[in-house]
Amino acid sequence: MRSILEALYRGDIRPEEKIVPIDPEYHALNRKISESIKTWEKKLSETEFDQLEELLDLRSKSGSMHAEVSFINGFQLGALMMVEVYTAKN
Repeated sequence: MRSILEALYRGDIRPEEKIVPIDPEYHALNRKISESIKTWEKKLSETEFDQLEELLDLRSKSGSMHAEVSFINGFQLGALMMVEVYTAKN
């Protein structure tokens, strides 16, 4: 059996693909977003809608970058907690 570190190194573990919010409002919210985008597509010119899509893509990229940093920070904090547990002198 491969170790977790080996699996992570080889790309067998992809945490970002398994993170799906369990909040019941998540899917409803995404549906509302899709409906809103369709509404704006009808209201705006093609150029304006392309600009809106570009803005939304930038916002999504920013959110992904924040999620990545949050994941790394949480992982580091968890590792530091384990070090503290194993090195405690009590």
